[in-house]
Amino acid sequence: MGATNTEFDAEYGADQIQILEGLEAVRKRPGMYIGSTSSRGLHHLVYEIVDNSVDEALAGYCDKIVVTVQKGDIVRVVDNGRGIPVGINHKSGLPAVEVVFTVLHAGGKFGGGGYKVSGGLHGVGASVVNALSKWLEVEICHEGKIYKQRYEKGKVVEKLSVIGDCESEKSGTTVTFLPDSEIFEETVFDYDVLKQRLREVAFLTKGLKIILRDEREEEIVEKSFHYEGGIKEFVTYLNKSKTALYEQIIYCEGTKDNVYVEVAMQHNDSYNDNTYGFVNNITTPEGGTHVVGFRNALTKTFNDYARKNKLLKDSEANLSGEDIREGMTSIISVKIEDPQFEGQTKQKLGNSEARGAVDAIVSSQLEIFLEQNPSVAKIIVEKSLLSQRAREAARKARELTRRKTAMEGMSLPGKLADCSDKDPKNCEIYIVEGDSAGGSAKTARDRSTQAILPLRGKILNVEKARLDKIYGNAEIKAMITAFGTGIHEEFDIDKLRYHKIIIMTDADVDGAHISTLLLTFIYRFMPELIEKGYVYLAQPPLFKLEKNKKVWYAYSDEELDSILKEVGRDTNNKIQRYKGLGEMDADQLWETTMDPEHRILLKVTMDPESTSELDLTFTTLMGDKVEPRREFIEENARFVKNLDI
Repeated sequence: MGATNTEFDAEYGADQIQILEGLEAVRKRPGMYIGSTSSRGLHHLVYEIVDNSVDEALAGYCDKIVVTVQKGDIVRVVDNGRGIPVGINHKSGLPAVEVVFTVLHAGGKFGGGGYKVSGGLHGVGASVVNALSKWLEVEICHEGKIYKQRYEKGKVVEKLSVIGDCESEKSGTTVTFLPDSEIFEETVFDYDVLKQRLREVAFLTKGLKIILRDEREEEIVEKSFHYEGGIKEFVTYLNKSKTALYEQIIYCEGTKDNVYVEVAMQHNDSYNDNTYGFVNNITTPEGGTHVVGFRNALTKTFNDYARKNKLLKDSEANLSGEDIREGMTSIISVKIEDPQFEGQTKQKLGNSEARGAVDAIVSSQLEIFLEQNPSVAKIIVEKSLLSQRAREAARKARELTRRKTAMEGMSLPGKLADCSDKDPKNCEIYIVEGDSAGGSAKTARDRSTQAILPLRGKILNVEKARLDKIYGNAEIKAMITAFGTGIHEEFDIDKLRYHKIIIMTDADVDGAHISTLLLTFIYRFMPELIEKGYVYLAQPPLFKLEKNKKVWYAYSDEELDSILKEVGRDTNNKIQRYKGLGEMDADQLWETTMDPEHRILLKVTMDPESTSELDLTFTTLMGDKVEPRREFIEENARFVKNLDI
């Protein structure tokens, strides 16, 4: 590692930059290249430039990247790698750096030679960022000279020229760009979103230091990420809100069939399987061959060990993969020369050699670890056996429920007030806290399309419960039956009975807690409902203002202030602060919270590429450990607007 290497590999010169096609389509159809023009697409611009620098780190030429968000949401990415080649690319007659930034699918990643492995969204990188920026400048330090080129909306406006000198042993690339507000729906970068992604990249590239600076406010915020332990430290970080069952992180590493494999894992006291796959540092939310290889190795190796060491009796069934992975956090990171992605969203690895490589490396190294650490092996097998028994109890509970519903003619929960329309696209279900609010909601609703399911009190915290307890909980059973999809491995989105699941709770701390419990359950057992955009939070008003027989509703302190400015502040004003939904009569509830013409609904969304942080957040909020929760509250207290004490 290091940045003082000025000897270029023969393979990474100007002619290694291959040209595949032009840039014209990018500005016309940006979504095809970066996924969307929303905030998510905006942040991908930064990742693309950072990924180019990370490729230099993976090749062994860069150990430091500095990402700065400057005033006006201008982003600067500086690395100390070899610097993008500045010589003439003979196929185009242009400087290689100009080809990289102005020609789609051009770079050292195509055709081999430049890089053994490389990341990047779809290998489109720098040219797409350039095309979608109002302006972009690149500076390269190479062999004692600083070269610079400037582009606007993808077109060269300043040719490559030498603008100064740098120390002869130094090298590196600086890219500065301003996203184009004509393209993006919003152009304000979220520091926390960048922080999460850059932290992940640093974990996956051991030894690489990434610094993130935010210079937009008077007080500059800076965070540094540097993990010599790599993905072992990643597992420790993800398990920080849980209690680990043993101290060691199980770590396997090796290369087979040109695939470099790294795996780290550790069991904790939770009941969730948190397995995260990465290919060339890019997350694969839908898994793929590398995850399949890992799971095969894990299941086979543990069962072989348990049988050989009499931890499993002859009469007992083999442990399933799910049993072994209960409460396990694992990272599978592979580096591969030519990754092939499958599925609509390109988030699933398809290379068959990755499955074999991960399976072989994990099988052999895990076997050695278990032989050398029998006490750890025993802890894991015992937890797996408990999981197996709970899963069997849950299966029996499910079958009992199925038999009962078959006998009762598929009856829905007794307290559900269903709607008459049977087309899921038209139907919505309100999950309402408490019987009094449930009664008002049943009276207020549009009976043709709105169903009401009242819940009594706080539901089970699924973060702290096994599957059998979850199936035994009346409130959760009522939701599962009402939604129609089943949960966990039996989940089927096509059986969903309502295309809007609306959580309606009081606008206070208790209401927020109930909403969080419900979201935890849906996220853990029916995440696709959130991914597909079927889950919403109702927004009941906080205030009712009456004046001269006219009524206004305000959903925040700011809105109340603006209404008061409009109508005047005087003694005729009657202001009511709603403490809960039960304080509203049916007409008010309909008018403010349930009428599709006037209500405010917040759609619950999740980025499938951020599941590791999402898991950590849910565990921090809903798990047993107090300290991480206190830290979370302290960090996020500045974002709280309304809090009832």
